[in-house]
Amino acid sequence: MGDVKSLIAEGKTLLGIEFGSTRIKAVLTDYEYNPIASGSHGWENRLDNGIWTYTLEDIWTGLQDCYSKLAADVEKQYGEKLVKIGAMGFSAMMHGYMAFDKDGELLVPFRTWRNTITEKASDELTDLFGYHIPQRWSIAHLYQAILNGEEHISKVDFFTTLAGYIHWQLTGEKVLGVGDASGMFPIDSKTCDYNQKMLDQFDELIAGKNLGWKIRDVLPKSLPAGASAGTLTAEGAKKLDPTGNLQAGVPVCPPEGDAGTGMVATNSVGVRTGNISAGTSVFSMVVLEHSLSKAYPELDLVTTPSGEEVAMVHCNNCTSDLNAWVGLFREFAGAIGKDIDDDTLYGTLYRKAMEGDADCGGLLAYNYFSGESITGFNEGRPLFVRRPDDKFNLANFMRTHLYTALGALKAGNDILMKEENVKADFFFGQGGFFKIRGVGDRVMAAALNTPIKLMETAGEGGPWGQAILAGYMLQKAEGETLESFLNNKVFVSGKVETFEPVKEDAEGFDDFMKDYNAGLTIERAAVDSLK
Repeated sequence: MGDVKSLIAEGKTLLGIEFGSTRIKAVLTDYEYNPIASGSHGWENRLDNGIWTYTLEDIWTGLQDCYSKLAADVEKQYGEKLVKIGAMGFSAMMHGYMAFDKDGELLVPFRTWRNTITEKASDELTDLFGYHIPQRWSIAHLYQAILNGEEHISKVDFFTTLAGYIHWQLTGEKVLGVGDASGMFPIDSKTCDYNQKMLDQFDELIAGKNLGWKIRDVLPKSLPAGASAGTLTAEGAKKLDPTGNLQAGVPVCPPEGDAGTGMVATNSVGVRTGNISAGTSVFSMVVLEHSLSKAYPELDLVTTPSGEEVAMVHCNNCTSDLNAWVGLFREFAGAIGKDIDDDTLYGTLYRKAMEGDADCGGLLAYNYFSGESITGFNEGRPLFVRRPDDKFNLANFMRTHLYTALGALKAGNDILMKEENVKADFFFGQGGFFKIRGVGDRVMAAALNTPIKLMETAGEGGPWGQAILAGYMLQKAEGETLESFLNNKVFVSGKVETFEPVKEDAEGFDDFMKDYNAGLTIERAAVDSLK
């Protein structure tokens, strides 16, 4: 503890802060990437006039509360105030739309990745570019606003992601890490910059609108991992730490998206490496050996934080409905006077699921709290259905909800692996879905028929990955790649658990998916009728 106390006093620490869907988390590490303190703040998006959003007040009160808890953790453990930091970085949920005028005022409420309100823009831009532009991408939101004739469009001076906004406010720099930028507008991996041909195509598309700006002028500058992205200003330090203890001048690395920090946190930036983040939403990524033969609406192309092309399958829904059912069992336990902690409750139900039939006994569910673009839904209705003669028991019921949490993910990955012959040697997993070992990893291995690896440090997740990116900026050798840095300086030790797919599970999941795909008409009927 004495050594850590000295490091904190000397400012030889790295800070990563990530804005997730339900939690803002900060992780402080030493220069060997060992977590030494943390803080977090819970938050929830809200549906406001049909838009999933967080307010600016949500953002700043959440960030300040998260940081204050980190600082309190440092002082409690080591008796030191957090005054100096060696380097820091900010990351957040990718995509979405935050647009500002020339005075830096937010023009419309933050439109998050969760919104499925840009279908026309998504389709038109995909056709124009010959490159899939998902509904949640920032450029789809911008173009949809243009198509809608929204009054604010002519006033746009800058638009960015949540991470880009935080970074701008704390450093004054309108920049973005290339991984996060790749969820705003297509990237040319050779240059780590926006695709110039597509920029020109977009400008030509909107030329008749007389908006007074060109697309590159309003996008943040794209930066690769390791680049300098400014320093914490005095005003920024005060916004982050209103107590005034934190000193300005901290070097800040390029802000990244949660996809990029997930790749870093799981050492999945090399070719044929894959990673999965599974929580409120779920996405998988594989670093590609070769480009895809064509654009697919189910597959996104993004990049690693250093610019390599990545195929992503992103699903809006994962554990929300699963958690709701677990909450129902908690309510029942309370009704009979039993107070059950989370580990016992989730552990019991999840392990019970593994006693069920490999195909869930014919039971079927959809976990669509919101729309799911992989299967073509702009809205969702959580749904559980069964035939009278299905094997309805607790094990099959819970297994069904674990399977359906990954149903859309499997549909997307089947295209990637079976039609494009993309190979992944394994996927590293992180997120709440994997909390119960031997369950989440087993189900994911069955869904993708690929080994799933879990590492001890993956529990720290995105903020730890962002702290590593801050360290890479600060400590990399001349010409040292991010992949080499991770292999030789970060992941030199540490326990890794591997779960190989079980043949019966994989076959059972395939059988489940036959019902899942056929039953989408039932989900469609539920969406149409339950308004």
